[in-house]
Amino acid sequence: MPSFSLPGLKDMIEEISQRHNLPRSAVQESLREALLKGYERYRRAQNMEKGQFSDEYFDNFDVELDVDDESFRILSTKKIVESVSDGDHHISLKEVQEYVAEAQLGDEVVLDVTPDQKEFGRMAAIQTKQVLLQKLRDQQRKIIQEEFQDLEGTVLQARVLRFERSCVIMSVQSTYGQPEVEAELPKREQIPNDNYRANATFRVLLKKVREGSHRGPQLIISRAAAGLVVYLFANEVPEIEEEVVRIVAVAREANPPSRAVGSRTKIAVDTLERDVDPVGACIGARGSRIQAVVNELRGEKIDVIRWSPDPSTYIANALSPARVDQVVLINPDERHALVLVAFDQLSLAIGKEGQNVRLAARLTGWKIDIKDVAIHKAEAQQKSAIANEGIAASASPVLDSSDDDDADE
Repeated sequence: MPSFSLPGLKDMIEEISQRHNLPRSAVQESLREALLKGYERYRRAQNMEKGQFSDEYFDNFDVELDVDDESFRILSTKKIVESVSDGDHHISLKEVQEYVAEAQLGDEVVLDVTPDQKEFGRMAAIQTKQVLLQKLRDQQRKIIQEEFQDLEGTVLQARVLRFERSCVIMSVQSTYGQPEVEAELPKREQIPNDNYRANATFRVLLKKVREGSHRGPQLIISRAAAGLVVYLFANEVPEIEEEVVRIVAVAREANPPSRAVGSRTKIAVDTLERDVDPVGACIGARGSRIQAVVNELRGEKIDVIRWSPDPSTYIANALSPARVDQVVLINPDERHALVLVAFDQLSLAIGKEGQNVRLAARLTGWKIDIKDVAIHKAEAQQKSAIANEGIAASASPVLDSSDDDDADE
């Protein structure tokens, strides 16, 4: 049976490849699947009076696409049997042996079952087009997943495209056939001071690559992730890139619970080099390095503190810029500490709406209680006095009434 002619097939594949930014091989694979679905539609329409085919009925059919000849054929793999009850899946041994004498029962043969050009039908052609568009979308999603799956947690350059409800749709650069790929920046991943005007560019962290056939962008990006701060410091501080200075921990509150509280980050750094000041390296001459990070984050406050293996020192550093008088490790096993500060440092240590102590607790992993040192001393003296009174009372002599009677006699 002659093949089904598709005039202009080569040009069509090239045009689809360029328009959808897909490799020609991916377009051809999508077209083969679409043509097979079109053939299924054609056969189902023919079989309406006899009943519907099962979903697995066409598993033995395939499409052979000839791009150079601009045509295709429908092929069916049939099993050789003695008596045929299903002509789509079986063929008689006698019929095959007319062409292949050595054929045996149980063997399989591939036959051309391409329908006549006129018989294929308008509905089958429409079905082919619809399936092709869906398969092309699936191919694009598959390529995006394969390309960006290994890039989760890395920082990319993104450009604002449009707004959809509270989300910002941005484009990120792709390296596999696609000049740009759409990504979604949800409301919770935005930072308050960003101005997301059209075509504005930002550095974003690729947080997640969605799998499956989700509607909308597959890439979820973030401006609020702590990883973005780590990247920006590594980009600005050569000592971090060279591993002379290391970032030990980061605590970030990019979206505070109240508008009255601004975005803030605490970052703990350390070094094994005696001659290197890790905090100074991150701040830079006249604050040039940290200012570059602050500018990228649109004015976010950043505290760079020195990490210490001693919990008391680390906690005291983490509460910067407040000055700490004493850190009492109440319960080291449960990581619970009491921090004593002067009265004029109390509000600074706690921070506006508790932000400073909240970030310090996240940074260190300790539960932190803050108290005025004067009040703590007064309470300690009061407890000591009560305890001393109790000891004195228990030590005083007790007069026995029997002794008094003896004295009277």
